[in-house]
Amino acid sequence: MNVEAVVRKYALQNAVFYGGKATIGAVMGKVMAENPDLRPRAKEISTLAESIVAEVNAMPSEAQRKSLQENAPDLLVRETKPKEFSLPDLAAVEGPVRMRIAPNPSGPLHVGHSRMAILNDEYVKRYGGKCINRFEDTDPARIDPSGYDSILADLDWLDVKISETVIQSDRFELYYGAAKRLLEIGKAYICTCQPDFWRDLKAKKKPCPHREEPISEQNARWDLMFDGGFGQEEASLIVKTDLSHPNPAIRDFVALRIDETPHPRTGTRYRVYPLMNLAVAVDDHELELTHVLRGKDHLNNTYRQLYIYDYMGWDKPTYVHYGRVSMGEIQLSTSKMSAGITEGLYAGWDDPQLGTLSALRRRGIRPESIRRYWIEAGVKEVDIEFSWKTLYAFNKEVVDDSAGRFFFVDEPMRMPLKAPSALTANAPVHPAHPERGTRQLEVPAGGAVYLSRSDVPENGERLRLKDLCNIVFRDGALEFEGNDLSVLREGVRIVHWVPEDSVEAEVKMTDGSTKTGLAERGIASAKGEVIQLERFGFVRVEETSPRIRCIYAHR
Repeated sequence: MNVEAVVRKYALQNAVFYGGKATIGAVMGKVMAENPDLRPRAKEISTLAESIVAEVNAMPSEAQRKSLQENAPDLLVRETKPKEFSLPDLAAVEGPVRMRIAPNPSGPLHVGHSRMAILNDEYVKRYGGKCINRFEDTDPARIDPSGYDSILADLDWLDVKISETVIQSDRFELYYGAAKRLLEIGKAYICTCQPDFWRDLKAKKKPCPHREEPISEQNARWDLMFDGGFGQEEASLIVKTDLSHPNPAIRDFVALRIDETPHPRTGTRYRVYPLMNLAVAVDDHELELTHVLRGKDHLNNTYRQLYIYDYMGWDKPTYVHYGRVSMGEIQLSTSKMSAGITEGLYAGWDDPQLGTLSALRRRGIRPESIRRYWIEAGVKEVDIEFSWKTLYAFNKEVVDDSAGRFFFVDEPMRMPLKAPSALTANAPVHPAHPERGTRQLEVPAGGAVYLSRSDVPENGERLRLKDLCNIVFRDGALEFEGNDLSVLREGVRIVHWVPEDSVEAEVKMTDGSTKTGLAERGIASAKGEVIQLERFGFVRVEETSPRIRCIYAHR
């Protein structure tokens, strides 16, 4: 056995995988794992490894990779062990679970909504049962009819398995029945006070004058609500709670109100609309939910809904409240996004500037990455700040292995290249997968290359054109200086370039800007794929005709 060769190959591998700097401990671990019979000579081999690691670390990164490819190409393939991430067990599970997601069809889902969908889906997959999708569309002014279909498409893309879809605007009779029952048992009343006056009474822990009126009077007002005797804000059904409760939000709450706005699905069929706490409590009961996951910003709603459960004698689901998420500066407000689309600030719901799932999908963010993010965030009650950097790191792990590499230069500058003969670059399709071959980029004798404006050298400066050759810049031209990689030890810069037969390309960025430039011709074969534009970032190739158009994903 050639011990020095064994040590060297693992030193090269460790350096290639970790920024050009191998560590003795990591190298020794690999050597001893492969050759346990060397353990008695560990001290001697450690001295040898120290010398070899120092030598390898002094090499330019390009030379490290080239040497590893020549001597042990199999080690360029990074071994990865799939990581497992899981949520904590649910309490009070007694068999298959019944859970729900409850989107409002005011527009498509955004990344914040995906938490609700993924957490419920994960638990249903673990325990078996049903995940029900319930469209909560009892506010007619906030509904975008396209949302019904776009949300289902978003859920399908997330691989959230929906067992059944129900729509609240189809279920008004259920809510009316529950409200009338609450009225009859003295747990609700019809209030005709001015809203501000009623709220002021509640804040002072004082009862509304209609709170204890007889059922005959309550029923008369009920009928007037439905037959047009009252207009908007002239009457509401209120559920009684504890007026002395220390939290004003828990004191009496509105359950039905009058709204003359036509509904996109039901038109003017209804004029009395349930508010969220009544509709949700009734539906969660009727759908026989075992567990309800929701953000802790809904904690007051849970307390309100429990009053309805107690009054009606219903079995309660198990509630899990997780912490709030701060989503940073990216636009997630449905109303603001919709207004921005109307005003021309955004091209549509999938504009890369937005945080919608359709925008992330367009950029090449994979649903596996989003799922992993929310599983790792879990259902803890602590508030968290969403980290786009972490999501992008997860996505890079997903897409990096399959993403082909290509050269792209923005703000391209044509630079004549003086060389004694034609040159050919053999750039790897993927540096970790030599078996995938190379991209051959040709520069004819007397030809030229394009560099990004920011990479144009000063007169007399030396550069290395990645995977092609070394050059020196003199009098407006690049002059060939051989292919010796040792120049990199002297601090010579490596720059990307493209040949003259490259194609026009543009990259739509997440800030709304567009980078234009040239890309190597092979990119035209990658339509629909996530690729890496070297030194620029990961992008998804959206169009290849009449020109290359990419959507930026992340670094």
